[in-house]
Amino acid sequence: MSEIQTVLPLDEGRHEPGLEPLWGESWYFDFFSPDGSVGGWVRVGLYPNLGVTWYHAYLVGPNRQTVAVMEYDAPLPKAPGLELRTHGLWADHIVETPLDHFTVGCEAQGLGVDEPAALYEPVPRGDLVPIAFDLEWETVGVPYHYIATTRYEIPCTVHGTIDVGRERIELDGFGQRDHSWGVRDWWQFGWVWTAGRLDDNTRFHGSDIRIPQLDVGFGYVQRDGGIDVTNSVNAQETLAAEGLPSSGDVSIGDLRLDIEPVAFAPALLVHEGRVSRFPRALCRFTAPDGHTGLGWTEWNQPAP
Repeated sequence: MSEIQTVLPLDEGRHEPGLEPLWGESWYFDFFSPDGSVGGWVRVGLYPNLGVTWYHAYLVGPNRQTVAVMEYDAPLPKAPGLELRTHGLWADHIVETPLDHFTVGCEAQGLGVDEPAALYEPVPRGDLVPIAFDLEWETVGVPYHYIATTRYEIPCTVHGTIDVGRERIELDGFGQRDHSWGVRDWWQFGWVWTAGRLDDNTRFHGSDIRIPQLDVGFGYVQRDGGIDVTNSVNAQETLAAEGLPSSGDVSIGDLRLDIEPVAFAPALLVHEGRVSRFPRALCRFTAPDGHTGLGWTEWNQPAP
């Protein structure tokens, strides 16, 4: 068992940037309904030395289009907040109570595609679909800080409303949020990140960092109000068309889970000619004892 590092309430806000071009700060928010019929994720990523914000917001489900909002040159929000306003997009991300309650609002024109890999095209084409999130993330476990880097993860319940096209979805589900800051080079090495909830209310998170000749991992398993943290996280996957994983598994300490992607929400990340494919998926998980659950998994796949 690894040591548990405290997450500070002040760290919920923005941090003074370093001087490196790829110094960035990001907030992730993902969610899923208890039956797995719908899920999504939001990321606001500030790159102050590039003068831009990357913004992503997705809605997916096994029997629906992937609807994506992808903005790579939004202006930096006015400090100290996280409100974005640009053509066709408004979004705000508010710390209501540090480490306990975060709200996300978003109104945008999304792009609806039947084949998620279409979002890898340099100029994706699809249906214009209005989308809006009004969601709240409330902490239901122990905030977990990585040992070797400035990043923390928090398991949550998620509730609120989602409007997509003419449909309104009332969500009373689960999810994860995380926050990190520092130099983040998407194109240097790959990783697998996963987080979710099993049907016995076990919450889990793991990151398998794929640096050649190094075994680097971060993760936790939370049960009955307690947390077991570990640096033993190992994942593997089988890739199908367009590099989208068709199956996989992950071991987080002594917890082993089979991974079944059920709906993809991928992104194409490009900077100065370097390219990384970033498939994120709503997934079903199965443990050896038969417990099952839902959550999100991402695979960062930098091009050679």
